[in-house]
Amino acid sequence: MCGRFAMTLPPEAVRAFFAYVEQPNFPPRYNIAPTQPIPLVAARGGERHFMLARWGFLPGFVKDPKDFPLLINARAETLAEKPSFRAALRRRRCLIVADGFYEWRRAAPQAGRAAPRPAYLIRRVDGAPMGFAGLMETWSDPSGGEIDTACIVTTPANRLMALIHDRMPAIVLPEAFAIWLDNERVDASTARALLKPAPEAALELVPIGPAINRADNDAPATQAPIGEAIRAAPTAKPG
Repeated sequence: MCGRFAMTLPPEAVRAFFAYVEQPNFPPRYNIAPTQPIPLVAARGGERHFMLARWGFLPGFVKDPKDFPLLINARAETLAEKPSFRAALRRRRCLIVADGFYEWRRAAPQAGRAAPRPAYLIRRVDGAPMGFAGLMETWSDPSGGEIDTACIVTTPANRLMALIHDRMPAIVLPEAFAIWLDNERVDASTARALLKPAPEAALELVPIGPAINRADNDAPATQAPIGEAIRAAPTAKPG
């Protein structure tokens, strides 16, 4: 599960990484939470476009959002079988724009009480942005109003991430952006084959304080480390 993420890099750097045509000037966001607008990239007419969508996917068949669960994540393993996501996997794939995400490690109970859950910021070691695999849907209400909605696709955790959680966002490699975003010529099975756990060496886990627990804490201090970052052990080279 991915329930919080961040996008804090300068707009120019993000645009260069994702190569979309717009030049949005957006502020850094340190604590993006479900139901909030999230930045994403979609392909239309052979070009990539930046847009915002509500984090919480609404399939077209939903009559009343109040009676439907909030879908912030979709499991890569079952996308093709789930009625909620099947059509979006074929026709409305996108990239969620991020440069980090958060997860909480389960802690053993203390004296019969639930222990605080330590929080971590997960980011690329090189500080680059990340493109999470996403699905989007424009939901129409009975009066004709429209809401662009989206969710993050998740995969099983890699070995580094498994230290704190069993799931992680599917991070699409930059060289595969064009394949994932090509809803016209790339079929669902080919696109789904891209959804794999990220390489362990690409990421680090940074322990942070409890400020992330409140969605209204959206400031640099939210990401302040309280310990050493955890990275994958170096791979031994042949002698």
